[in-house]
Amino acid sequence: MVLDKIQQENDIKKLTKEELETLRFEIRDFLIDSISKTGGHLASNLGVIELTMALHLCFDLPKDKIIWDVGHQSYTHKILTGRKDAFDTLRQHGGLSGFPKRKESDCDAFDTGHSSTSISAGLGLAEAREILGEDYHVISVIGDGAMTGGLAFEALNNASHIKKNFIIVLNDNEMSISANVGGMNNYLSNFRTANAYRGLKNDVVDSLNRIPGGERMVRKIRNAKNSVKQMFVPGMLFEQMGIIYLGPVDGTNISELCRVFRDAKRVDRPVLVHVLTKKGNGYLPAERHPARFHGTEPFDIKTGLPMKKRTKSNYTDVFATVMKKMGEREPKLVAITAAMETGTGLKRYHLAYPERFFDVGIAEGHAVTFAAGLAQAGLKPLFVVYSSFLQRAYDEILHDVCLQNLPVVFAIDRAGLVGSDGETHQGIYDISYLSTIPNMTVMAPKNKWELSDMLKYAIRYGGPIAIRYPKGEAYDGLREYRAAICYGQAEIIQNGRDVALFALGSMVSTAEVIAKNLEQKGFHPTIINARFAKPFDQDAIRQLAEHHRLIVTMEENVASGGMGEHISDFVQKEKLSASVLPIAIPDGFVEHGNIALLKEELGISADKITDRILEEL
Repeated sequence: MVLDKIQQENDIKKLTKEELETLRFEIRDFLIDSISKTGGHLASNLGVIELTMALHLCFDLPKDKIIWDVGHQSYTHKILTGRKDAFDTLRQHGGLSGFPKRKESDCDAFDTGHSSTSISAGLGLAEAREILGEDYHVISVIGDGAMTGGLAFEALNNASHIKKNFIIVLNDNEMSISANVGGMNNYLSNFRTANAYRGLKNDVVDSLNRIPGGERMVRKIRNAKNSVKQMFVPGMLFEQMGIIYLGPVDGTNISELCRVFRDAKRVDRPVLVHVLTKKGNGYLPAERHPARFHGTEPFDIKTGLPMKKRTKSNYTDVFATVMKKMGEREPKLVAITAAMETGTGLKRYHLAYPERFFDVGIAEGHAVTFAAGLAQAGLKPLFVVYSSFLQRAYDEILHDVCLQNLPVVFAIDRAGLVGSDGETHQGIYDISYLSTIPNMTVMAPKNKWELSDMLKYAIRYGGPIAIRYPKGEAYDGLREYRAAICYGQAEIIQNGRDVALFALGSMVSTAEVIAKNLEQKGFHPTIINARFAKPFDQDAIRQLAEHHRLIVTMEENVASGGMGEHISDFVQKEKLSASVLPIAIPDGFVEHGNIALLKEELGISADKITDRILEEL
């Protein structure tokens, strides 16, 4: 196999043209086979195999710096830098990350995981290169979807000021190639980057600037030139920002990609290379269903169907069902997503109420302020978003929603540990950062029935309110405990003595197991479903302190700023007699791995919590 010749970075440059042609098919087969066993991001990686090969052929790693926006499309990059043999550990605890990681390889120039960041990071590297007098190329690879993020345009605006080479690769997997436009742009690209043309252009400008009235002539010529180019060149948006545009170029043609990258390296200013790719390229099920193969579980290669069939609904399914029903009952309900319609369960709502559905693209900050505007005008907006992505909109939540006390509902999916995606995707900070904001209410359901009740409550609530719920199968237990939701009130699940388990959301089911463990040791614990992280039920805490030696707070959130920290502070200020044992995720970043294994390692599994309680007692 040609693939076996790739043992470290730059080995690809030793291959013949025929071997390169074979290599791209071997990489495609390897990725399909490997990801079918481990799961991972397939469609995006199949789309950039040739693009990645061209980058590795044209640049010298690790000297040159490639920054992958989001980074979930970096699998071929990992293979070409000698990490192929680690792919059987992909996204597993202690194994290969699904995203770039500097600690994995010097060829990973920047750790990424969220969208729209690569141009900013790349510009920082490029400016540092100039200040330090170093010599290397910086290449930021960004997808067309990520270009909807405001951060990308902020970076483009600043990139125009740099006077040295900085290459931005726009990985566009939504457009088809037009032969006429492509041919015209190949010609213009060659012409505009040729040394003779650039030299002539600079000489003409310098000469005109030296004569009286020359500056005005230069402006008129530029205006006339731009008016003509605007009709023919699709990249004029970038050109007007001071960034040379090259393309579009066929993202499956390695020789053509290499030609354009060689042209781009000659430009002594920012240059954008527009590459047209196709998600799932070369594997029909992924081509047909790119969203389903964005992040996939292990699957059957022949059919593309998951190996493990889901028999129970997950929390996203429950959310989807309730939203569709509430759309009918609440004509003012409006749903918003940031490019995650399928992942967040809004597809059914969209089909039923298209005029009340908005996909704003990868723009979480805009989504929140947009929701604030809708709310101020009298609608009932609900923004559904993954916990780790809501972090990107903290200022908008504080300033545009909570300051005005507007009725915006935040449905926070993937709250708590998410497992395989690792540090950048763990939803373990939302209680902490939302609890700092006045007027914000934060809830978490113990099971699927309570998620339904909380959604209905939140939609009819009159202020900012958030519901956090975890990834994975929806808990079906404790369905007989379904007391009406009352603002700021907890729910008693089991009365006891000695120790009280004050559990929030996903930790209520864990509390059930802990209670049984403690009963075997002769204790009779109380179980309380907290329901509200903010405001937590102060009356319940006072009553628990009267009859229990120990109150154990339990949450799937970091300790700092979490519910447990707030309750501990409250007990101390009130001078209550009970001790508080806060159970939370230790402050820090949590790597990728199986959720059950991570809970054990972090000390928030039922057995680990039981041991800590027994020690305390």
